Amino acid sequence: MSNQYTKYPRTFHLPYSLTLSDDDKRLESDDQFKQMEEVYCSIKMDGENTTIYSDGYIHARSLNGNNHPWQSWLKQYVQKWYRDIPEGWRVCGENLYATHSIHYTFPNEGYFFQMFGIYNDKNECLSYEDTWTYADVLGIKMVDVFYVGKYDKELILQKFEDYKKNSENEVEGFVIRNCASFNYDDFSKNVGKFVRANHVTTDKHWSETWTKNSTMR
Repeated sequence: MSNQYTKYPRTFHLPYSLTLSDDDKRLESDDQFKQMEEVYCSIKMDGENTTIYSDGYIHARSLNGNNHPWQSWLKQYVQKWYRDIPEGWRVCGENLYATHSIHYTFPNEGYFFQMFGIYNDKNECLSYEDTWTYADVLGIKMVDVFYVGKYDKELILQKFEDYKKNSENEVEGFVIRNCASFNYDDFSKNVGKFVRANHVTTDKHWSETWTKNSTMR
């Protein structure tokens, strides 16, 4: 396999995240976010972390994790736009075709893949503004964003509660990220996640009896 393929980094939990699994890690402090000019908070989707390259190759967390039946839809979907990914770049997002621990109902199939980041050929994660620009260029949906601004823990948690109240789907948590660009090696200094209390993590046998998420049309 070509060494051009890159595993997506582990996202550490915020200090106040309410649910951790056995292999999760927690940031010691949220001070890093207080130093940032702006952060944005996006909804954490319960699917399969997926990376897509300019040659059309896709994989989940494992670099060779791309031969599962629930990935067939995504392999067809990326045919529409992968050639528009600049050479050496990669799009990162959530494959939501299959139900994990949350069953989603989406407006249409375009919601089955939701982008949350894009890396350039220098292994830099693009800024918030540039990420949205490329999502528009590629014609793919971004994950929902419910807050953009200076880091404010209490305000972010309140905005998250507001989002949950208005969501038609169950909500697992959120991801907070520096609005500025950053290098792949600095991922843990720029990104953290919050998972709500009592979130049921995906059973290890889900893939044996998996079902498709729903669409309204």
